[in-house]
Amino acid sequence: MSDIIARITNMRSEGMKFGTERTRELLNRLGSPDDKLKIIHVAGTNGKGSACAYLTAILLAAGKTVGTYTTPEVLSFEEQFLVGGVPCARCADYMSRAMEAASGMSDAPTAYERQTAAAFLMFAEEGCEYAVAECCMGGLLDTTNAVNKKVMAVITSVSLEHTAFLGDSIDKIARHKAGIIVDCPSVISACVPEQVRGIFFGRGAVLSELPEDISEGESGTEFSCGGRRYFTSMAGCVQPYNAAAAITAAELLGIGSDAICTGVRNAAVFGRLQIVPAGGRRYILDGAHNPESMAPLAKLLGGRYGSMRRTVVYGCLADKDADGVLRMLAGCAEEVIAVSPHGYRAMALDKIEAACRRVFPVVRTAESVAAALDAAAGEVVAVCGSFTLLKEAKEWIERGR
Repeated sequence: MSDIIARITNMRSEGMKFGTERTRELLNRLGSPDDKLKIIHVAGTNGKGSACAYLTAILLAAGKTVGTYTTPEVLSFEEQFLVGGVPCARCADYMSRAMEAASGMSDAPTAYERQTAAAFLMFAEEGCEYAVAECCMGGLLDTTNAVNKKVMAVITSVSLEHTAFLGDSIDKIARHKAGIIVDCPSVISACVPEQVRGIFFGRGAVLSELPEDISEGESGTEFSCGGRRYFTSMAGCVQPYNAAAAITAAELLGIGSDAICTGVRNAAVFGRLQIVPAGGRRYILDGAHNPESMAPLAKLLGGRYGSMRRTVVYGCLADKDADGVLRMLAGCAEEVIAVSPHGYRAMALDKIEAACRRVFPVVRTAESVAAALDAAAGEVVAVCGSFTLLKEAKEWIERGR
């Protein structure tokens, strides 16, 4: 990791701030690179990373030049900044320019604000036509909402999250997410609850096509949407809905049906209900971290793998609803191994263990993901609760342990 990237990642411990003013000033200091891009902005409690992957793959299949900004990273800092579907080789250079531009600002930008500005600078100077950008939290006051030149806004889902910041009701959270709809067409997924759809319709949003005839298999899912058959290799019962939102958005942007079909097939995201066969076992890597997002894993463990011995390796960050998440997994595993993620935001191991014991009769603890995987007894082993666990899990599996 370069020194400049290390500086930005170390700044994260200083916390985050709501608001777009600092990011807008920083973008202006960098020459307003967002004005040179066609920006597709994606928000949602869950599914926004997958929707970004579908939209990126669709645009690439259509021959477009695309930059993609998503958070958080799982395997490397650079994976948050894709140009043409791959991490940008000059990532550190753009981070350095954003850091320099931020110097002297009376209200110092956060790490997230600096890397957001760097992302749009990167995409503009690397010759991208489109930029697909994922909100971090909410939408209205998220730093990514500082940008100009949006051509599309997509909302994938709305449920209770970050209530201390976004509000304690679905309506309040929906209004935050609707805040990304600024002078642009917009699409909401069928996953958005009917009770708040009017908030988005009032801003001109359209409802995405509804996926039908869904058929899940070991290698992926087939479904119909708008009279056409699609396949996605991304696992989980909600993926057809995430794909459908991207399909509808792409159609509104004038992308051809062949490119859309190819893009949906090509799309892939690490750590979203990813099934990895290895050593006679099936490992499931899932960064899901709130109750709603845990439903696909619960369905998979309780359905397709319900007759097999199952182990869940679970850890989470301090601000997450561990009780709600674990209740979703009740009855889906014979044992749970509690671990604490690395980093300053991690929930303490004793608190994770206590939450696990409130739901599961057999609970053990481990000092690391690797130690948990060494001890796991299941034929199916799911590592879940936080993206911060998945890099260590992937490395352990690849070592053949």
